[in-house]
Amino acid sequence: MLISFVVPAYNEEALLPATLAAIRAEIEREGLAIGEAAEIIVVDNASTDQTGAIARAIPDVRVVEEPRKGLVAARWAGFVASRGALVAHIDADTHLPPGWLARVRAAFATDARLVALSGPYLYRDLSPGVQRVIGFYYRLAYAVYLVNHFVLRVGAMLQGGNFVVRREAMARLGAANDRFSFYGEDTDLARRLSRLGRVKFTFALPAYSSGRRLAGEGVVTIGLRYSLNFFWATFLKKPFTEEWRDIREPRGEEAAL
Repeated sequence: MLISFVVPAYNEEALLPATLAAIRAEIEREGLAIGEAAEIIVVDNASTDQTGAIARAIPDVRVVEEPRKGLVAARWAGFVASRGALVAHIDADTHLPPGWLARVRAAFATDARLVALSGPYLYRDLSPGVQRVIGFYYRLAYAVYLVNHFVLRVGAMLQGGNFVVRREAMARLGAANDRFSFYGEDTDLARRLSRLGRVKFTFALPAYSSGRRLAGEGVVTIGLRYSLNFFWATFLKKPFTEEWRDIREPRGEEAAL
């Protein structure tokens, strides 16, 4: 099997179907057979809504249960259940654009040292002004990534919810890092993977995400929080923020009120 898509989901009944449809469309555009060359795995991470039932009702989607609530535990459970040589970690509110999978395949096919590939988020529901602020933040983060990865050699950069890893590299890590549950988990994974090969972040691999966390907690607050967790995970090997707020779309009956 070429690639596995792992989608962790906690109470994502509102957004999960569109995410899975976008993944399936990308697989079909590449002419891959689901179940043979590609697979889709949803990790139901202790959901209390209809996330698991909705995922099970979608053809060719496999559901894995992970009762320990937390993004790291969910992603690792999905990896263990997966079979692909490449494992794509996609968040439940993320849509893959056309050409995403083709770029992933080309990158790994032409670079034997590449162990992980990631790109930025484009937020489909935020204003152009906020998008420009986020773009500036990404470019600052990218500059830091270049220094850390190629000069200091202390880590790298992954965008959680939009990254792909080689199965053999992920397996060599041995297990998930239980010190992280949410914030900083992608930076910690990038740091550990960078010891095994090349971790590449590129603006040529964007994905469309919901801006619900940025809208719910504020762009400045989230930018500062992610920055602090990036440096803590890179240099202190622990998260700065150990608790997080779950921000989900309202259920159908709540949205109608």
